[in-house]
Amino acid sequence: MVLISYLVIFALSVTAYQSKLSSPIVEDKGRLLPVALKSITSGTTDQELQQLVKKAGKNDDKLSIAGMQHSQGGQTLYPDAVMIDMKPYNKILSFNPDQKTITVQSGATWDDIQTYINPYHLALKVTQSQNIFTVGGSLSVNVHGRDIRHHALIETVQSFRLLTAEGNILQVSRQENQELFTSVIGGYGLFGIILDVTLELTDDELYQYETKKIHYREYDSYFTKEVLANNQVKMHLARLSVAPESFLTDMYLTNYLLAPDQTVLKEYDSLKRDSIIALPKFFLGLARLSDAGKNIFWNVQRTYTLKTDGKFISRNNSMRSDSTFMDYDHPDKTETLQEYFVPVDEFANYIDDLRNMLEKEKDFNLLNITVRYVEKNEEAVMSYAKEDMFALVMLINQGTSKKAVNETEAVIQKMIDLTLAHQGSYYLPYYSYPSSSQLREAYPRTEEFFTLKHKYDPEERFMNLFYKEYQE
Repeated sequence: MVLISYLVIFALSVTAYQSKLSSPIVEDKGRLLPVALKSITSGTTDQELQQLVKKAGKNDDKLSIAGMQHSQGGQTLYPDAVMIDMKPYNKILSFNPDQKTITVQSGATWDDIQTYINPYHLALKVTQSQNIFTVGGSLSVNVHGRDIRHHALIETVQSFRLLTAEGNILQVSRQENQELFTSVIGGYGLFGIILDVTLELTDDELYQYETKKIHYREYDSYFTKEVLANNQVKMHLARLSVAPESFLTDMYLTNYLLAPDQTVLKEYDSLKRDSIIALPKFFLGLARLSDAGKNIFWNVQRTYTLKTDGKFISRNNSMRSDSTFMDYDHPDKTETLQEYFVPVDEFANYIDDLRNMLEKEKDFNLLNITVRYVEKNEEAVMSYAKEDMFALVMLINQGTSKKAVNETEAVIQKMIDLTLAHQGSYYLPYYSYPSSSQLREAYPRTEEFFTLKHKYDPEERFMNLFYKEYQE
């Protein structure tokens, strides 16, 4: 009887395991969109990926494309789809240090590239502050970063190869298949699989921190006159207080100035890794819990940053910020991002209106606002930078229940309406809280984008929840 019971349990376990493999449940990073997929697969060669696409065509399967899966709005997910995990497709294909270019497969991370090019004293032009993301994923959302001289990622792309819904491989650049160049970058994986990309690089440099406290009303003028007009400032980052004692009034900033003595770069160019995790994790945890915790967190952040004034950092290291301390695991809560873009000359008035609105939302748990600069660039069809903009990246702690999600959605829609009223826009990779009308106001070429999707993928082979939400 014991043996029979064991065999029954074993058989049930095998069945459950096979079921999980055949219909895996996959969640986005924020754990708000669990989706049952048909399967998860990958390939390490062009031929393997082509066969996956052609097989999907024969079986009439939908395909979704995944990298590190940090996009929160379902851009890598679709019910009953075959998810293609691109992480194993991650080789460095060619590198020309003299011409400052590199060609990499789309599953490579920015860390992979930095590790490869750092010994040659070269660096990326544009990437996120964290380097954990895949190149293909970053292209699909057309990222930007701290560099105020190089802006949207599309500016640094020379060309890429695209695997289409028919299983064909196209060379795409500004000269060849130009229509695809401007729709695939920032196209959220809806046009095919980005196989590899050739990127422009720049010199690694030594920067010196310049830090400053500032009032929000002074910020746009200071930035225009003292930062943007100063060619020695290569990068810039600011934070806006969400602490009750100084809510949306106090700021501190960091300028990355070209160091006067570049010959000592070698003393600072060893690539750093996440190091001090426990302390920032502790203070961020306090901020999640109470207003007093937010005040403490803000004061600690500001004090620490101001003490870095005069210190040095390499360009590569400035593009690999710590991220591990932000990991968050709670049974009933999660953390989501929003990013809003407002014209530089609208900043102060926008902040006034935002403060007035958020002070009424007592249960909205806003943890951090980082401010960056993005120059106008409308090359991508779904461009977010319609003017020279400040980008406000917001970290939000919210519940995962249906009620909590609905409450968060209501607040975010109010913030987006306010942003649009100030001639702004918002970033697309996050949850589909925005309404369809808000999308089309923020992105006036939305219908053109969907028309191009139908043109290049009429069978809708490549699908995701973002497309389902706003097109269907």
